[in-house]
This record gives sequence, structure tokens and C-alpha cells, in this order.
Amino acid sequence: MVKKAASFAALGGLVFSTDGGRHCPDCSQPLEACLCKSATLPAGDGIARVRRESKGRGGKTVTTISGVPLAEEPLKSLASELKKRCGCGGALKDGVIEIQGDHVQLLLDELLKRGFKAKKSGG
Repeated sequence: MVKKAASFAALGGLVFSTDGGRHCPDCSQPLEACLCKSATLPAGDGIARVRRESKGRGGKTVTTISGVPLAEEPLKSLASELKKRCGCGGALKDGVIEIQGDHVQLLLDELLKRGFKAKKSGG
């Protein structure tokens, strides 16, 4: 049997308000004024690392790019442009761009052309 919460504080905070609409569960601000999703650069050394992976993907090869010093929205647009450049699909997961197929050298050249510090990682 599911135990009910004893108070509203036990529910985890404000989720919706008619005054400001939806609120962020982390910073309790309206989604439009959310502080935790602001344009912060990810921590790292500023070098984009490009590597080819196939482990845990059913034998399929994926090229991953991690450590790109961009906020979330510019990173999404960069991922989209890189997928178009390679002519294949891909995804953006937790700040890591995944491009389907083996495109390490093409992506290295493209990132260097766009002014990023990039290097090949792995084997």
C-alpha cells in the first residue's frame, strides 16, 4: 500500500501555480525565469574530444563528441548542423553529441574549421 505524504512540504515543493505557471522543481522559480537551466558552460578544459564507439550498441558504430564548451541551446544547433554535414542521424544526450557511423576525421575537420579546439580520443 502507498503511504501518503504527511504535509505539503513532503511532496517536494511547488510544481504549479496559477500566479506564475509551471515552476522548476530544482530552483522553485517559474520556468521562464529558471536559474538552474541558465546558459552556463559545462565544466571542462574546453577541448572537444571526438571518438568512435561501438561497445554496448549492438555492434553499431557511433561517433561521440564530448567536452564542447557551449551551453545547451547552441549545443543543440551545433549537433543538428554536424548531423546535416555528415548526412546521417544522431542525438544529443547529457552534453555529448552522438553521430551515427564512423565520421571521426570529418567531424574533427569540421570542429577545427568552426574554431573549436578538438582532438581525437581513444583508438
